[in-house]
Amino acid sequence: MADTSNFRNGLVIKHKNNLFKIVEFLHVKPGKGGAFVRTKLKNITTGQVIDETFRSGEKIEEIRLDAQNYNFLYRDSDEFFFMNNETFDQISLTKDKIGDSADFLVDNTETTIVFHKDNPIEVRIPVHVNLEVTDTDPGEKGNTAQGGSKPAKLETGISLQVPLFVQIGDVLKVDTREKKYIERIKK
Repeated sequence: MADTSNFRNGLVIKHKNNLFKIVEFLHVKPGKGGAFVRTKLKNITTGQVIDETFRSGEKIEEIRLDAQNYNFLYRDSDEFFFMNNETFDQISLTKDKIGDSADFLVDNTETTIVFHKDNPIEVRIPVHVNLEVTDTDPGEKGNTAQGGSKPAKLETGISLQVPLFVQIGDVLKVDTREKKYIERIKK
């Protein structure tokens, strides 16, 4: 058993018979009364974010997770197939289980899958990925990086705003956390 002094972002705890991940927390010591910890918790199974307050020093059950390296193999309709880099075992996960990370998965992407017992609860992908542009409006002569933006569809099917000079076939570096264009990779 741990207590509120062990709180940190990303910690998984058991609370109200569910697994929650601490998104953010703040230790508060008011002038009157006892100290407390204000938190935002994300339910691991439903994705719902709730606000919760704990008394300072309150006991919590910290959950140990097992993170393993996997390689994304391919997608078949709504199923995503991964292979363990050490044991070569394969597992498949649905888009619901993967979440927004599915928008950035291309063949051979190195991922980390986090397990609670034998249940996969989270898929972590790299912060930056390189994706090819499959569809966008043509850029016109004279368009520069300062000239504005246009939508571009990438090889995984996600659409992002990109500078006007980006063309079909360009490879872009994309931030997966903010779903933003970073730069065009030289061919």
